[in-house]
Amino acid sequence: MNRCDCLVLFLNGNLNVSLTKAGKHKRTLIGRTDAVNSVAFCPIGRTLAIGSDDRTIRLWDAKTGEHKHTLTGHTSYILSVSFGPDGNILASGSWDNTIRLWDAKTGEHKRTLTGHTDAVYSVAFSPDGKTLTSGSDDRTIRLWDAKTGEHKHTLTGHTSRVFSVAFSLVENTLASGSWDNTIRLWDAKTGEHKHTLIGHTDAVRSVSFSPDGNILASGSWDNTIRLWDAKTGEHKHTLIGHTDAVRSVSFSPDGNILASGSWDNTIRLWDAKTGEHKHILTGHTSPVWSVAFSPDGNTLASGSWDNTIRLWDAKTGEHKHTLTGHTDVVRSVAFSPDGNTLASGSEDGTVLLW
Repeated sequence: MNRCDCLVLFLNGNLNVSLTKAGKHKRTLIGRTDAVNSVAFCPIGRTLAIGSDDRTIRLWDAKTGEHKHTLTGHTSYILSVSFGPDGNILASGSWDNTIRLWDAKTGEHKRTLTGHTDAVYSVAFSPDGKTLTSGSDDRTIRLWDAKTGEHKHTLTGHTSRVFSVAFSLVENTLASGSWDNTIRLWDAKTGEHKHTLIGHTDAVRSVSFSPDGNILASGSWDNTIRLWDAKTGEHKHTLIGHTDAVRSVSFSPDGNILASGSWDNTIRLWDAKTGEHKHILTGHTSPVWSVAFSPDGNTLASGSWDNTIRLWDAKTGEHKHTLTGHTDVVRSVAFSPDGNTLASGSEDGTVLLW
């Protein structure tokens, strides 16, 4: 397994989380740690969870900067963290091949889920919060009862690592994207395989459902995005324009726009229904690693290897602001549920809140 295949934000011993407004530094949260691999906002409240290479998850109050809990127990790197939709449960996936469930308010360890035989890259809760899914380097996806931790199903069929998983918000459908160049659709309750989506000619790095659950978008290292009918698996459109690998895809909250970030240093906006190219957003001078829409859909944020975050008008593609302060690659950007805060994680060892 290649360690470089993971989303890691390298640190130099301390975690510095800076809260900034209009470029002014307000607060730094310091905790002894290592590389940050995953950052997640609680959907309810103001808790920020950070998973690290130091084998811990740390919970912070994103408004006051107060350190709330350090969650210990994993024996290797934390690769992914995810809150349940009610904000009560936190799941963490690790290089130690396990998933752990935690009480998101008290930090109490609830259960350890075992069964994977290799690193767990991604964890995600179903929209109703009853099911947890995990994607692993062992080529499988597992479904678990999110409350009891009971193993429900093991989904097999991929022939290479499963790097991304996503639940449909309205259907009982789970999508998995793999380095075997395919996407698979599964019944999220029974684990039944529904469709294998074939067409990409290189690894599928990201999958995302439209908010209405009708369209699935997949971004690939073959430089393209593909749109699929999420119910039938039928190929609808291939979106061509990027000249290098597509690293991330994201739908706007109303489902009308799809954003794609690429190693060609650009973001592209597409009509999510027709596949029509709308805008190309230029200005970054290095690969774009992540893109995210604000909850109201008006703003798009992009994080780049040029050490900056850029904010764009999601409808016109107009550049609004360039956020500077990081001194190394920005690998992740995420909006808080209320849309007032943007988090950015960087290889410079910081997570900045804007």
